Amino acid sequence: MKRLYAGPDLLLRSLLVEALRERGIPHVVRNQFLAGAAGEIPPAECWPEVWVIEDRDLAPARRLLEALQRETRQHHDGAHAWRCPGCGECLGPAFDVCWRCGMERPEQQAACHED
Repeated sequence: MKRLYAGPDLLLRSLLVEALRERGIPHVVRNQFLAGAAGEIPPAECWPEVWVIEDRDLAPARRLLEALQRETRQHHDGAHAWRCPGCGECLGPAFDVCWRCGMERPEQQAACHED
């Protein structure tokens, strides 16, 4: 059994686990519920880990992980904060609707930079 991934990125971990499951690669997730212990033990020791059970599956699983890391990085790099045209509120890239006035994010939006 070999460790494939350990890190704080729960989205990446979830995508990886689902991709491994879809491809029939046997795996185990460890430290899934250990985040509450951070502080008592070092935070990096609490990160969820994905382990591949069969050594022969490690190389394809690593290629899969690298592809997912590229995809999530590209998505993150392309996301920008935006300014609501209705009320001028600066919103994070995760928001598609303004929390202040309810206006939807337009196709062409003004970027905003908070200092």
